Amino acid sequence: MSVPIVLPLEPAMAAISEAANKRSGAGKHKRSRWNSLKAREARLAWLLILPTALIVFGIVVFPAIFSIYISFHDVDLDNLNDVFSADFVGLDNYRSVFEDFAFKTGPLPEEWDETGLLGKVGLALTKWNWGAAITSIVYSFVATTLTLIVGLGAAMLLNRPFRARGITRAVFLIPYIAPIVSVAFVWRWLLDPRPSGVVNDILVSLGLIDLPVAYLAERGLALLLIIIFEAWRYFPFAMLMILARLQAVDKTLYEAADVDGANERQKFWHVTLPELRYILGAIFLLRLMWTFNKFDDIFLLTGGGFGTKVLPVLTYEFSFRLRDFGKGSATAMILLIILVLFLLAYIFIIMRRVEED
Repeated sequence: MSVPIVLPLEPAMAAISEAANKRSGAGKHKRSRWNSLKAREARLAWLLILPTALIVFGIVVFPAIFSIYISFHDVDLDNLNDVFSADFVGLDNYRSVFEDFAFKTGPLPEEWDETGLLGKVGLALTKWNWGAAITSIVYSFVATTLTLIVGLGAAMLLNRPFRARGITRAVFLIPYIAPIVSVAFVWRWLLDPRPSGVVNDILVSLGLIDLPVAYLAERGLALLLIIIFEAWRYFPFAMLMILARLQAVDKTLYEAADVDGANERQKFWHVTLPELRYILGAIFLLRLMWTFNKFDDIFLLTGGGFGTKVLPVLTYEFSFRLRDFGKGSATAMILLIILVLFLLAYIFIIMRRVEED
């Protein structure tokens, strides 16, 4: 006859109690972490940025992703109400953009082989069709560089004490804060090809020209005027950033330079510019991105004609004039790729070299 084995109750109850205490402790620890100050602040932070995150997703992230989708599909007015049923065309839209005469560079002028170096420069500026891609690159880099130079000069001027400096600073800000539509139409009035245009009226009155000139309808000259307009309109942004950094430069550096016998030019090259290199790099990067994506300035002044057609204008024409939204989205993606390549080159080559120096 077998004898039943009876386990002692105290160790078993102790083990059960210990396990229950562990579970209870873990639960209390989780609850304490959830109710901790750090956790509450994190939940509050997410709650505060949620509206902004939703807005950014709705007007930036989702349209960008949707544009990538459209660029690989045949989308026009016929199927715009049902985009997701559009035919997949792969890289056909991109191929069509690269083959379009408005995007690629045109053939060299007939007189190219018969002229010298200066003549070729003149032909390249006045008769050669650069295409939207090269025009965008030249326009963006030259306008950004000129904006930076004018902003630096204005900041250096305002960094010196003189009478009415505050009024001068306010006047310098007018181009940047004025509405683009009003500013563009003022420039069009100044450069009007009719005798009533301000510039033509002055030059004809002085006898410098015999007939009025259509400044915004001359290939080469139109692009130059657009670049000057860009520098004039946006130099106040660079001026403010540079002026803020100039006012933070340690004055003892200039005092030491004076002791060493440095003149104004030497102090500028060896003291001021090294102190401004980081802010100049940041401004150049920001203005390059904004200028490369600029649409309204050129569209309001020339409509993209006469050698001023850049990629944003070409995107608009493909999408809203030709009603080919797939091709327009492909152009926008090409613009984005070119911009990213230049930014990566700038960050990993130029900025790294500046940091090493």
